[in-house]
Amino acid sequence: MSAKLGMLATMVLSATGLLAGQQNEVTRLDGSKIEAVEVDRTVTQLMKAAEVTGVGLAILNDGKIAYLKAYGVRDKENNLPMTVDSVMSAASFTKVVFAYLVMWLVDRGMLDLDKPVYQYLPKALPEYSNYTDLAGDLRYKKITARMLLSHTSGFPNWRAFEEDRKLKIHFEPGSRYAYSGEGIVLLQLVVETITKKGLAESMQEHVFGPLGMARTSMVWQDSFEKNYANGYDEYGRSLGPQKAQQANAAGSMQTTVSDFAKLVQAARTGTGLSAKTREQMLSPQIQILSKHEFPTFESETTNENKGIRLSYGLGWGLYWTPYGRAFFKEGHDGGWRNYTVCFDKVGTGIVIMTNSGNGEGIYKELLESLLKNTFTPIEWEGFTPYNQLPPRPPLKVHKEVKVDPKVLEKYVGRYGDPPDLILTIRREGDHLSVQEDDEPKQELLGESERDFFSVTADDVFTFEVDSEGRVTKMTLHTDGRDIPIKRID
Repeated sequence: MSAKLGMLATMVLSATGLLAGQQNEVTRLDGSKIEAVEVDRTVTQLMKAAEVTGVGLAILNDGKIAYLKAYGVRDKENNLPMTVDSVMSAASFTKVVFAYLVMWLVDRGMLDLDKPVYQYLPKALPEYSNYTDLAGDLRYKKITARMLLSHTSGFPNWRAFEEDRKLKIHFEPGSRYAYSGEGIVLLQLVVETITKKGLAESMQEHVFGPLGMARTSMVWQDSFEKNYANGYDEYGRSLGPQKAQQANAAGSMQTTVSDFAKLVQAARTGTGLSAKTREQMLSPQIQILSKHEFPTFESETTNENKGIRLSYGLGWGLYWTPYGRAFFKEGHDGGWRNYTVCFDKVGTGIVIMTNSGNGEGIYKELLESLLKNTFTPIEWEGFTPYNQLPPRPPLKVHKEVKVDPKVLEKYVGRYGDPPDLILTIRREGDHLSVQEDDEPKQELLGESERDFFSVTADDVFTFEVDSEGRVTKMTLHTDGRDIPIKRID
């Protein structure tokens, strides 16, 4: 990021500012006060130092929103300020909102947390195209909704990370913690089967609507077009917005810092849930002894977090401090970094949403400065402070060459391993683009007749041609790996 843009990102503040009735100071966990001007100073200084593009911030006192403000820009190229109503990618914040819907179903007797989920389906789980890989492993019959919400199913985070890209159960279901988006997606299938409705409709009807989350949806809405944020990578390159067309319980939600703060408030009070169900949601289901949250199957364990009783509830992470129980959740996706934590008894909490790949680097200092929260398992969650990160490697320099349009046309098509991974290559005039499912398109420029580099990432794609001139696959070169991807059509 240039010095000029760095200054812009710290000086441009949301015109929305504090809402009527909000305080000019907030109370921290230890009872000390911090004035609004000091909050502003802390946030803007950290954003500048860590090169964070935009931040949405909400602070809760006594369970109410005491401070709500946005900083920096939502669109760097057009100099548009971030506001508290700017729509951003929720990333894995989606999972706790989905968990809220699941607990709503539990409350009404529509879902039993301890009934094997396959029993809710009209046909055997391996008969569904996404789950044929489980045909030879009957342990899938042991998996319950409780296991899926507490990340103890044995599934990987995503099957795409497996060497053979097949879904596997890695350990006895219920025996240990291992974060899994795959598990949440399976539970989505169960919920949609039970409700006989698409997830987007159910979330709107039972969560977003009742909680007043007016600028939140599981899929992109036309109403978002006037105020949304682009995501930016660690180098400040725009990745664009995420405009999901299909609901995904693990990460498709679009929301604002203002709306998500309402969800955190509701989780604390149990709005719409019985006291029993709400308490079950925030009760430990599994103790966490792993050294790190990721990679999910890391074998190294530690006693470092026993003092805070680090564990997982139903959708939420949990730990204990002298101020009582805290429930938390992270959100991490390309160009988006989000974090929330709320101390249940005292009602002190924070929501941090950023449209920057550098966002995690400011969590520790924000939590400690604004909340006096020194208990967060920063190392376990992998949130390295910005001033402890190694130097960022320089971007590789590519030299663009023009490629004959007839050659470009040969590469157009779909590549991947359906339904798990589909990359679509399109011709965009004199160059190509690549798009994974509903993710933003990336421009690809030619480096040779067969090699194309991404404008917004460090990825290079090489198209493979057989002896008859047919394009049979492409190879993705990324993070030091060469990943072959076959052509589908």
